[in-house]
Amino acid sequence: MELTVLGKSPAIPDAGGAQSGYLLSEHGYGLLLDCGGGVFAKLRALRDPAQVDAVLISHLHADHVLDLLPFGFALAQGLAGLRGRRPPLWVPPGGAAVLDRFTQTLGMGRQITAAFAVTEYDPALPLRLGPLTVSFCEVPHYVRTWACDLRSAEGTRLTFGADCGPSDAIAEFARATDLLMLEATEGPGPHRGAGFRGHLTAAEAGELARLACARRLLLTHYSDTAARQQLQAAAEAGFGGPVELAAEGCSYVVSGRRERSAISSA
Repeated sequence: MELTVLGKSPAIPDAGGAQSGYLLSEHGYGLLLDCGGGVFAKLRALRDPAQVDAVLISHLHADHVLDLLPFGFALAQGLAGLRGRRPPLWVPPGGAAVLDRFTQTLGMGRQITAAFAVTEYDPALPLRLGPLTVSFCEVPHYVRTWACDLRSAEGTRLTFGADCGPSDAIAEFARATDLLMLEATEGPGPHRGAGFRGHLTAAEAGELARLACARRLLLTHYSDTAARQQLQAAAEAGFGGPVELAAEGCSYVVSGRRERSAISSA
């Protein structure tokens, strides 16, 4: 299983960067996990968009769905191998109506739901996407959001925490996963303030990965204004081992073996 980071920015994009978007490849099957602003351009620069067999959305914040619009235009116009294609787009419960209201408000009709074959997944049930089986866990955020656990036929697992605040549920959901991808929107930490939490610090991400007994931790959804060394140090202190920071254009091989998997620039 291979994960390619197309975009890892939070709501304010990094300079020259893209928001949340990850391409997962397994036995020739391509799954796009989230599709935030700038992601489709990054996808075109690295891969043929026709290699995307399906799109899966964790939640409906703009920085996770905005580039469904240009992707939808490309499908409608038959861009480079996309003619006649209407790939599956899996969205959270109620997502189809939200996307329709969004595009209709912009005067674009049903631009997204017309271009894709849209289905709302049931988070209570496993979802089979090609060679992958996806399970869901609701996590604390400012809209309803689901972490996604993606498992290959061989049992290799990648767990994506999506956007989430501190949660014991995500630690249990990701138990013994091969690669846990968690956000670090709040920077190294510690958290300051009170009230509902919809994001993590790097230190909290490390602690959750340790509680989950994850084999590897990949930090994402952090700002380019944060010091990478501080993010990594804070996460490693909580995790108790090496931590990787997601970088756009890099690919991460997810292996079920205990040795650390390779990282290569895409």
